[in-house]
Amino acid sequence: MIFIKSGDELERMRRAGRAVARAHELLAGLIKPGVRTSQLDEAVYSFFMKEGVIPSFKGYQGFPASICTSVNEVVVHGIPGDRVLREGDIIGIDIGAMVDGFHGDAAVTYGVGEISPEAQRLLDVTKEALYRGIAQARVGNRVSDISHAVQTYVEGSGFSVVRDFVGHGIGTAMHEAPQIPNFGPPGRGPRLRAGMCLAIEPMVNAGTPDVNVLDDGWTVVTRDARLSAHFEHTVAVTEGEPEILTMMDVL
Repeated sequence: MIFIKSGDELERMRRAGRAVARAHELLAGLIKPGVRTSQLDEAVYSFFMKEGVIPSFKGYQGFPASICTSVNEVVVHGIPGDRVLREGDIIGIDIGAMVDGFHGDAAVTYGVGEISPEAQRLLDVTKEALYRGIAQARVGNRVSDISHAVQTYVEGSGFSVVRDFVGHGIGTAMHEAPQIPNFGPPGRGPRLRAGMCLAIEPMVNAGTPDVNVLDDGWTVVTRDARLSAHFEHTVAVTEGEPEILTMMDVL
């Protein structure tokens, strides 16, 4: 079932989105060579506890941390730990927050220090693909119009979209209907209505779209060990322009 949010529920979604955005803005100033991914997780957890925010990811289906930290060839769901960031790495950080019973969700892939031109182009294309997908989140369009916009831009830029993991609806549950693939023909799937809230999240690989899941049951890596980037916003469909609920200075 696809849930349509009321005005009061949308306001709660905005508060959750703002918490996610502020956490990303905090991390943007901490990411540098020599930092452990566990330190980034600790910083977000401390911030959320101070603000009275519940980390959506911590404990979700057994996930052990408050954020996902996905470095280089890791696509999504990387677990924070002892890994030390190095100059030239890229790190995708996915953050979820629950405020007043509603969730916000957003991901940004950051460069660590100076990164290669190839890595920078991958980040630029993935971020642009996100905004092209968001532009299709309008009343009367269908879910796959978002999917098609992402896929055509990414593949036209020489990269590939991951097919094994997709975006999703979001609200009182972290993952709600509908699923939002980053590929497919236009004009398919549910028609978009005002009050729908969507987590749109292109996952883009430098090489093959194929991925593997490591033995920890969470960490998803590119099958060819090439770089991957991930950008995501939580978006509300309105009667006018799409409203980005996780708007932040760093994305």
